[in-house]
Amino acid sequence: MGDQAAAQDGQGTRVPAGWPTPHTVSPALRWGLLALAALGGTAAQLQQAALWPAPVLMGLSAAAGLVLLVAWRWRHRVLPALLMALAVATLSFAATSGRAALRLADRLPQALQGQDLQVTGVVSGLPRTTLSGTRFVLEVQGAMQGDAAVPVRVPRRLALGWYRGVDEDALLGGPPEDLRAGQRWQMTLRLNQPHGSFNPHGFDLELWLFEQGIGASGYVRHRPGTLARKLAEADGQPVDRLRQDLRDAILLRVAEPSAASLLAALVVGDQAGIERDDWDVYRATGVAHLVSISGLHVTMFAWLAAALVGRLWRLFPRGMFAVPAPVAARWGGLLLAAAYAVLAGWGVPAQRTVFMIAAVALLRSLGVRWPLPAVLLAAACAVAALDPWALLQAGFWLSFVAVALLVAAEPVQGSRTPAQGRWPRLWRAVREGVRSQLVATVGLAPLSLLFFQQVSVVGLVANLVAIPLVTLLITPLALLGVLLPALWTLAAALAQGLVMVLQVLAAWPGAVWQAAVAPPWAVVAGLLGGVLAVAPLPARLRWLALPLLLPLLAPPVARPPPGRFETVAVDIGQGTAVLVRTARHLLVYDAGPFYSRESDAGVRVLLPLLRARGETHVDLLMISHKDADHVGGAAALMAGLPVRQLSSSLGAEHPLLARDVPHRPCHAGQSWVWDGVRFDVLHPLAQDLAQPLKANALSCVLRVQGAASGADGADSARSVLITGDIEAAQEAALVARSAEALRSQVLLVPHHGSRTSSTRAFVQAVRPSVAVVQAGYRSRYGHPAPDVLARYQAEGIAVSRSDDCGAWTLPATGAARCERLTGRRYWHHPGTSAIP
Repeated sequence: MGDQAAAQDGQGTRVPAGWPTPHTVSPALRWGLLALAALGGTAAQLQQAALWPAPVLMGLSAAAGLVLLVAWRWRHRVLPALLMALAVATLSFAATSGRAALRLADRLPQALQGQDLQVTGVVSGLPRTTLSGTRFVLEVQGAMQGDAAVPVRVPRRLALGWYRGVDEDALLGGPPEDLRAGQRWQMTLRLNQPHGSFNPHGFDLELWLFEQGIGASGYVRHRPGTLARKLAEADGQPVDRLRQDLRDAILLRVAEPSAASLLAALVVGDQAGIERDDWDVYRATGVAHLVSISGLHVTMFAWLAAALVGRLWRLFPRGMFAVPAPVAARWGGLLLAAAYAVLAGWGVPAQRTVFMIAAVALLRSLGVRWPLPAVLLAAACAVAALDPWALLQAGFWLSFVAVALLVAAEPVQGSRTPAQGRWPRLWRAVREGVRSQLVATVGLAPLSLLFFQQVSVVGLVANLVAIPLVTLLITPLALLGVLLPALWTLAAALAQGLVMVLQVLAAWPGAVWQAAVAPPWAVVAGLLGGVLAVAPLPARLRWLALPLLLPLLAPPVARPPPGRFETVAVDIGQGTAVLVRTARHLLVYDAGPFYSRESDAGVRVLLPLLRARGETHVDLLMISHKDADHVGGAAALMAGLPVRQLSSSLGAEHPLLARDVPHRPCHAGQSWVWDGVRFDVLHPLAQDLAQPLKANALSCVLRVQGAASGADGADSARSVLITGDIEAAQEAALVARSAEALRSQVLLVPHHGSRTSSTRAFVQAVRPSVAVVQAGYRSRYGHPAPDVLARYQAEGIAVSRSDDCGAWTLPATGAARCERLTGRRYWHHPGTSAIP
């Protein structure tokens, strides 16, 4: 019988033995379906605003397990296979929820926030020292509170800062010595629950902390009477100690900062040392994936390691009798690649690559050959099982899609005739390399636009230079430099040359294509267009990719109709930044705080937000006054986007006015109309600008009023009053000279809710429906003050706080929304007050 054996399907049709019938499912399809179900269950769990109750999850898990056991008996049938997939998805959902619950239980109790705690722990990871101080992670061994040394429970991992003079009690020198991985310290800490800015399309700091298993953040209180004490120089963390030693050796050996930071990133995965300008160059040229320890690095290292192990293994005949050289090379390369991935920080791309190499090695050792899509799916399941929240990282999808695209774009014809001779083989290799990079560049462009709202136009050229140089020369030399440090000098020279080439490419006009966040339908069309563009299809079908990609390259951007405006009170911590958008104009009021010498609100928050909204320029930047929490991000904003006009109360000596941007002082009486929306400056008086007044007293006060026409009556005449940091005296003066002009539906609360502002007379004159407070989480200044909040409550005014609300948006039509409420996931901070 053998190959001639046949079976009958439900209709009586004879089918060769082993073939699936219309009512059966092949083993490959079944296992693929179960793997996709596992990933789908994990992905569904990551969309939850709150975790389901434990009894519900336990009940669902029990039911899913029972369904799985019963359906397994008829697993070759379609319906049982689908039920098994549903059961696996449910179990995956429940397992991820259980792990999430354990992590949430490890967060800092609210009662311990802001308290002095004596904590003993070991420095973990690679501490990062800057001009502002040192940032590091502490693995906690014990904690006590108060003079009685009462033991308390704190999270297992803490993200800490040891700053230079940030806290009023801090010693100006910061840490008394360099912090090193593995050191055990006893120190006094002040901790907070994980909390970060929450803006549309912004970086989710709380997700990052959650994924890292960090349950609290805070700072060291190194002051007389409670000085930190080092208890041991080396107490565990051997891998991190080695990583830090290698990083420091590279930085000591290589004098050029850009090259040194690049080598450190390639050897030990430390990207924190790369300066902002260098990151901008890498992103603009599309080679940022090479700076991290990507799958390409690990694969190349595994290939070189396998070749070396195989060559050495053949020198020992007895070893080859026990284990053939190809097997030894395969597993030796895997072990060495895994060791490199661990040394480099064990990031998601490295994990994915190690799992893929391990799967291939295991299958070949068993004499089984899986198609690459099956290997990719197995690797994705392994990564998701170890780190479910990796599915929310752009790198996860870019890594897997890149490999899938290269496989899918392979020509459909049969095997090609091998090239004869060295030069034909070299030419074919070059041609295939260019083709592969073209496929990756075009195919990944939609994902780049989806995740980053930009795509590098020069990326193809940059990667054709950077990929062979980094993978074949710089990375191997940098790794060999661990054994022979002199090689770091050669690697650094090559890195410097690469950076120079990339800087030239990044400076080309139009090197980066920026686009706004696209609607879901445009995303789906763009992803389909990317697949069509690289698929081995006839040319007439590939041309369909162009119209599919256009909505993603230039997505439609909704703007307010004439006479209406949109207001966004940005979540920037302790400071002010407000966007006012009309049909054809954009006003930015203040630019948020200066966080540190390395970061400010302009770079971290405003520029990403404006680009995601499709803004190409700022028509007017109004800086209310010179305080750092209002002007801190202005320079970065002006450098990142064209600003057509600047209005402020800044003195003539302020460095911001030295920029080539037309400036006019803001003063009462100024008024203009944009697209049917009226703008009025109410404060300060023109003569005040020449007086030696404190900065707060000179804050620009702006009122924005929509047109009163429209079928919906009062709703079409919305008004917002933005007040800066005016205090009681300025409020009284405004009430005295223009009480009627103050009347507004929305009030940006003066001075972040300080006790020196929001007088009763002023609040009653404005009579807002909503008062918006922009203040930092657990502000060190006590903003907003409890008595100020009580005053608004007594007047029946709803208060929205940025630490609870995130970005507060008042659209041109419809109700206001809080970003923290609409985009909430279970790992986000629950908030401390009601959100109107």
